[in-house]
Amino acid sequence: MKMKKILFTGALLMFGAVAFSQDLPENPEPGKCYVRCKTPEVWKNENVTIEIAPAYKKIVTYPAEYKTVTERVLVKEADKRLVVVPSVWKTETETYTAKEDANKLRVINATFAPDSQVIETKAASAVWEMSERAPDCESSDPNDCRYWCYKPIPAQFVTIPQTKLDADASTAPSKVPGYTKTYTKRVMVSGPTTRTIDVPAVYGSIKKTVLVKDAWQEEVTVAAKYRTVTKEVLINKGGLTTWKEVECELVNNTPLPIIWNLGSATLTNGAKRIIDARLLPILKDGVAVAIESHTDMRGTKESNQDLSERRAQAVTNYLISKGVNPSQLTGNGFGERRLTNRCADGVSCTEAEHRANRRTTFRIINQK
Repeated sequence: MKMKKILFTGALLMFGAVAFSQDLPENPEPGKCYVRCKTPEVWKNENVTIEIAPAYKKIVTYPAEYKTVTERVLVKEADKRLVVVPSVWKTETETYTAKEDANKLRVINATFAPDSQVIETKAASAVWEMSERAPDCESSDPNDCRYWCYKPIPAQFVTIPQTKLDADASTAPSKVPGYTKTYTKRVMVSGPTTRTIDVPAVYGSIKKTVLVKDAWQEEVTVAAKYRTVTKEVLINKGGLTTWKEVECELVNNTPLPIIWNLGSATLTNGAKRIIDARLLPILKDGVAVAIESHTDMRGTKESNQDLSERRAQAVTNYLISKGVNPSQLTGNGFGERRLTNRCADGVSCTEAEHRANRRTTFRIINQK
């Protein structure tokens, strides 16, 4: 590391010998680095009070003063009016026969019993019959030894089945009871009447404006106006170029560990404390510093360029607000043009790799 410092210092001195000829640090120490600085101008503030408007008089007029008086007035006389008292009614319930009692006839059908009737189909009669020849008849005449009998023939009958009427058809009455219903009716208790009501008079309020004090005037003196102006008075003229010894590491870009909020160029309180601790002590020695801000590749190139420039300007503005001379400061934004690793467009990277590209650095430079 020490050898690198010596080589860098040698190169710086060779460049200075060409660029500045004899205008080099006197008695430089080997291994040290030097930058050109300008002595600042010394100013002081003085306050000057000047009259910007003279004193004068003006007349102030005051308008007349009034008061409002309220009076009570009759707007309608008392009267009487008749009010109709309507009839008084009551409700009564009446019962009526909705359906009368009656009988219902039930038919009892005729009943029958089985029967029969014997009919003589052939009357009784008789016929003559010759008996058989007696076995002991000795006559040769076949008609001998016989006798005639008049044999009766009984009548013939047939039984015809019949159905006889046991009980003829009849009816049996049964009671069908009727029923009653009710209805309501309005019955007048008392007829309509009238009564007299007193109508009171009506009063209103009127407002009148009464003069309390007529218009008047007053003279007022207006004081002169003054303004205090602060002006800067040059005490010591600056611009003399001197050489200042600095740490060699500071001539290279040194990270300023500011954590910016996503898409923001506003310095947080933590970022301001880092600047106070890292940059202000260096700038109080009178050296010049270049502030550079970078982004990762996410987002458009245009938006990243604008964001980096605004972040570099935010650091510069904060340093100026802390009393640093603007001539000591240079701020530049480089967007995504100077990535420190492989994380270009189209390359998948971790959040840690993207964070390495989102950086703000500073380095000490020669003051022109």
